[in-house]
Amino acid sequence: MILSPMRYKDYSWPHNPRVYSIDYRRTMAVHNSPFSGYQLQDLGAAHRVMEGEGEFVGPGAYDEFQRLACVFYSRGPGLLVHPLWQLANTYFVSLRVEQAPRPNYVRYSFAFWEENSLYNSLATRVLPVLQSGGGQDRSPARPAYHRVVKGDTLWALARRYGLSLAELVALNPQIKNPNLIRVGEEVRVG
Repeated sequence: MILSPMRYKDYSWPHNPRVYSIDYRRTMAVHNSPFSGYQLQDLGAAHRVMEGEGEFVGPGAYDEFQRLACVFYSRGPGLLVHPLWQLANTYFVSLRVEQAPRPNYVRYSFAFWEENSLYNSLATRVLPVLQSGGGQDRSPARPAYHRVVKGDTLWALARRYGLSLAELVALNPQIKNPNLIRVGEEVRVG
């Protein structure tokens, strides 16, 4: 199975990190009651934490790590496209060198924290347009579709049709994993 490369903002990993983990968190409160123990209160889902480890190997390994570090220093959240996780708007919260780097080998770890405004902003921008049938023109328009061929990716289709990846994903709720589209599948592009 060939996985698409992991991407964050404008950086694409030359090869995917070798270790991934995702931590789903829930905020809980404990209320102690005299003589009757305690009560747990579910305060809802908290942010997801996506962590991993990887290596850059070969000539220019340290240069590649420096490019990744530059992405870490860019401010604000960005879209994390992971080969196995669902698309997420995240903050790049940690990047760590795991051993003394050499010119041809760097082992590192990273963490991203999910920021939930991606879903809210998509709903605010895309859903009213879909419900109203478009911008100023209220005449019914037929949605445009692209039939997936070998080599297509959602990332490339978004660029081809002038959409952001988040907009393309919002137009296609049937796609559960944006890194996995099948030949012959129809993707809505407008």
